[in-house]
Amino acid sequence: MSDAGAIPLLLDSDEVPPVREYHSAARSPFLFTCDHYGRLIPRVLGDLGLPESELMRHIAWDIGISGVAEALSDHLSAHLIVQRYSRLVIDCNRPPSVASSIPRISEATTISGNEGLSREAAELRRKIIFDPYHRRIDEVIEARLRQGMPTVLVALHSFTPVYAGIARPWHIGTLYHRDTHLPPRLLRHLRAEADLVVGDNEPYAVSDETDYTIPVHGEKRGLMNTGIEIRQDLIGDQSGQHQWAERLARILGEIEAEMRAERLI
Repeated sequence: MSDAGAIPLLLDSDEVPPVREYHSAARSPFLFTCDHYGRLIPRVLGDLGLPESELMRHIAWDIGISGVAEALSDHLSAHLIVQRYSRLVIDCNRPPSVASSIPRISEATTISGNEGLSREAAELRRKIIFDPYHRRIDEVIEARLRQGMPTVLVALHSFTPVYAGIARPWHIGTLYHRDTHLPPRLLRHLRAEADLVVGDNEPYAVSDETDYTIPVHGEKRGLMNTGIEIRQDLIGDQSGQHQWAERLARILGEIEAEMRAERLI
C-alpha cells in the first residue's frame, strides 16, 4: 500500500483479513455470501466516535446472520464467503459511489469517524476491505463456471423487528430484482410453512442503486439469485440461528431437487 501516501495503513499485519470462507471445496450449487457478517473496525479508526452500545446495533452489522450463515453452510456443505468488518467502515452491499457506502449518519446516529473523510481515505477503505471481498466472490464464480458447476447465488442478511417506530410483521423476506427462477420458488416454499409471515421484496427490495452483491455478481452474470432477510429477534441466540439454518437447509434442499429435476441446474 505504498501508494497511500500520508494515509496510515488501514489494517496492521496482526489484524484479521476482511474475507473468510467456509466449505470452499464444496460442490453444492448454492454459493452463499454474507456482506454484513462482522462488526470489526480497523484499529487505526478507533471506535469511529461511537460508544460500544451503538457498535452492537444493526447499524454496525446484521445481527444473528453470522450464526445462521455458518450453520446453513454446514448443513448443505455449501461454499460461504463472508466479510468481517463493520458496514460503518464501508458497506459491502452498496455501490462505492453512493453516500451510504461510508455513512455519515446511519438511521439517527451520527458517525463522527466518517465525517470529513478525504477521497484518499475513502478509497483506501474500498481497496483494503470492499475490493478483496468482491474480488474473491468474482474469482469463485469464475472458477465454478470454468468447471461447469451450477451456481445459485444467495445473499444472507437480517433486519430489525422495528424501524422508525413501525413494527415489521415478516419473519423472513426474499429480495430480488431481475431473477424470475429462484425467488418465486423460495416464496412458494416459505409460504407453505404455516407459522411464517413471508415478505415478497419486504422489508427491502434489490436495486442497482441500493445494492451491490446481487446486481453485480448475480444479475450481470445471469445467475439464479436471491437475497434472504431474517428478522433479528428470531436469530438473536444460537438456538434461533440453528433452527433457522435447519429450516432453510431443508427448503433449499427441496428447491435444489426441483431445479435438478427440471434441468435448471
